[in-house]
Formats: sequence, structure tokens, C-alpha cells
Amino acid sequence: MNISPTVIIIVSAVLLFISVLTSKTATRTGLPMLIFFLLIGMLAGTDGIGRISFENPVTAQFLGIIALCFILFSGGLDTKSDQIKPVIWRGVTLATMGVLITAFSLGFFVYWITDFSLLESLLLGSIVSSTDAATVFSIFRSKSVGLKRNLRPILELESGSNDPMAYFLILTFISLIKQPDTSLWMMTLGFFKGMSLGAIMGYIIGKMTVRIINRVNLIVEGLYPVLAIAMMLFSYSLTEFVGGNGFLSIYISGLVVGNSNFIHKRSLLKFFDGFAWLMQIMMFITLGLLVFPTQMIPIIGVGLLISIFLMLIARPVAIILCLLPFRAYYKDLTFVSWVGLKGAVPIIFATYPMVENIPHADVIFHIVFFITLTSLMLQGTTLFSTAKWLKLAIPEGKAKKPVFEFESDSIKSVIEEIVVESNFRCVNHAIVDLQLPKTALIVMIERDEKYFTPNGSTIIEMGDSLIILADKKENITITNQALKEYHHN
Repeated sequence: MNISPTVIIIVSAVLLFISVLTSKTATRTGLPMLIFFLLIGMLAGTDGIGRISFENPVTAQFLGIIALCFILFSGGLDTKSDQIKPVIWRGVTLATMGVLITAFSLGFFVYWITDFSLLESLLLGSIVSSTDAATVFSIFRSKSVGLKRNLRPILELESGSNDPMAYFLILTFISLIKQPDTSLWMMTLGFFKGMSLGAIMGYIIGKMTVRIINRVNLIVEGLYPVLAIAMMLFSYSLTEFVGGNGFLSIYISGLVVGNSNFIHKRSLLKFFDGFAWLMQIMMFITLGLLVFPTQMIPIIGVGLLISIFLMLIARPVAIILCLLPFRAYYKDLTFVSWVGLKGAVPIIFATYPMVENIPHADVIFHIVFFITLTSLMLQGTTLFSTAKWLKLAIPEGKAKKPVFEFESDSIKSVIEEIVVESNFRCVNHAIVDLQLPKTALIVMIERDEKYFTPNGSTIIEMGDSLIILADKKENITITNQALKEYHHN
């Protein structure tokens, strides 16, 4: 049946409109918004009330890759290098060894309880081995709650950088299934080649993006986001073309761009944040259309067993093995284990076996979809209460996202807000004793929703929002570090 473009546009507009409105319900209830987007797609699909027929995994995969490019690039833009530096090795360990341990432990369990072959089981384990922490922070931001210590940067770094490892494992097991004589040694070399090229290409293109934006001098300001999109797509496509990992390249590019100074930075960051949300909504609706709820009924039992094993055994074991060498607190281990949320990425990855005509591909897709729903329903709805139970949540009103951040090449000054958390050693000490850089000043403090101008004798309290004025970005970073690591003489 031929459907006119007008009808397609109307249906798309209605689905997007409903999705945006349901986000308010999600914010009030604490439910992850992604659940509503998936349900809208399922309701609009063949088995739902919308009866929209969509059975094209190739198109879904292509849309998924485009969406993932925006999501990863936006994630890189929002990641602050000064926050991830103290936890970079923890994040890298989780993004590599954590994914590997989760994939293999879950794969062997799937092989034990199903009639899948070992390679098919490991493929399924690899598909759901990566995490999506974006939902975590949407829940906490909706309740004005943050996390103690360095949990947030650890989770952000893990979720932003663990997809390339899962992607490599998926392609590896698909190749082994289709060509059992494939050399594992060559695949291992291919992995290091892909990661190395991905990191190098991402860094180079990220630097090029900043340089081009600052020098191109476009007359129309609205073209700068278009230019950034072009460079983002270059980062993925050129890296893949030379044999590198495009997803890692995109994340590194975003990381480099987001931590650099360039014109129209604030508007560009807002553009990509909104566009990343559009991509997530579009992707979840598309994947919801692709799934057949009636085909999930036969796999509910197996899917539930796999979900429980993943949440209570595979993920915790991986977290403990990866983070224990860093002397992590047991409460931190418990919470990070519970934050193994699944999102759009595993479902996008589940289309790869379908496109490659792997045996049991449809069953794998529906199991992955069920695992994602289970994860969002069980883990997503209990994150806030779990953080409170473990006493890792910063009290409401104390974890506000900074609202001041200003940089100007002409004025040569930077204004930024630093929120004092419980792990800051400057708490209960006077400003005069903090040994801050002479070129950085605390010009204002917000405490209990009131602003005042401090002096040298002002005592810093937990939850204070310090408005810092400095001559350059580097001194803001030094000030932030001094506040965290202050040593009283």
C-alpha cells in the first residue's frame, strides 16, 4: 500500500508531539522517558492500535547509526575533561574489560539455558553489554539530585565510551558465525587498529572542527551547527572508511570540541542537546515500530531469566572485578552495578544480526528488546531510591547544574559556577585560607537560593554555588581542584 508523504509527515508530527508531552509524565513519576517513547512506537506498530507496518531492519539500522552519531557526539560535548581526568582509568576499564566480562558471563549463561549455539549466545551477550547512563541523569536532574564523590563522571565516561567495545564484539561474533575459520588473532589486531585509529581520527577531526569554526567567519550564525554536523559525520565516515572505529571517533571528537573555546559555543551546545533528544525519540519510536509485541510473549520466561542474571550477577561481577583494584567503596560498587541501564544502543545493535541473516536473529532482537524494557522498568524506576538508600544522593537543592558559564575571546575572561559537594575539602573553611589562584576570584555565592558577595572570612558550606571569575579557563580548573583537594595547614 502506498502512503502519501503528507500522511507520513502528519503521523510523524503526532508521534513526536505525543512523545514530548509524555516526557512531563515521566518527570513527575520518575519513570525513564525512553520507556514512553518505546511504548508509543509499539502502540503505533503492526500489533498496536496504529497498525503501522514497518519490517525493515536495514532502514532501522541506518537510522540508528545516524541517531547514535548525534547521541555520542552530544555526549562528548557535555563531558568536561577536568571532571573525568581523576577517574579516566576507571572509566576506560569499565568501557573495555567491563563490557568484555559482562558479554562473556551473560553469553555462557544464555548458552546454558537456551538452544542457541555458543557463538549466538555470546553475540546476544555482547549486544546488551553496553550501558546507557543518559537516563540516569535525566531522572536525577528532574528531582534536583546529584551523586556524591566521582560517581557521575565515572558513569558518564563509561556510558559514552563503552559502545565501541560492544560494537567490536558484535562484529566479531557475527563474522565467526558466518565464517567459522576467521582468525581470532587477526580480529584482535583489528580491534587495536580500530580503537587506535578511532581515537586518533577523533582527536584530529575534533581539533579541525574547532579551528574551522573559529576561522570560517560565516555570515549566517545558523550555519555553524550545520558545519558542526558535517564535521561530525566526517568523523564517523572517514574513520570507518580507513578501518577505524567510527563510534569511538565521534565520541572523542565531541570530547575535544566540547572542551575547547570557539565562537557561538553555547548556542551550538544547546542545538546538539536538543537534536540528540530528537534522535533518541525518533530512534525509540522506530525501534518500537520494528518490534512485534506478540512475538515477545513466547520469550518472556527466558528474557526474564536473562535480565535477572544480567542485573544481579553479570553486571555486578564485572563492576567488582574492574573497580576493586581502585579501592572503590562498596556503596559505590553497588550503585554502579545497578546503573547498568539499557537504552537505544542495544536495540540498534540487535538489528545487525537481522541484517546479516544470522540464525535466530528475530528471537535475539525480541529478547534484547525485552531486556531493555525490563532494565528501564526495574532499574530506571529505582535509581533515585537506591541512591538515597546507599546515602549517595546529594540532598535536594544541593546539586544544581551550574547556570553560569561565560567565555569571551575579546574580554579575555571566564565566569563559571562551581557547586560545592560533600567530597570538597574546602567545606567549613574560610576563603582566605584556600590558597586560590590570584587570577581567580569568588565574586558571588548562592546559598539557600540567595546570592551574596563573599569576603575573605566567608566560610564555605556544602551545597554552596560559587561564581568564579578568572582570566582564563585553566585557572577555573585549578580553582576547582584547589577547592576539592584543600589541605589545612
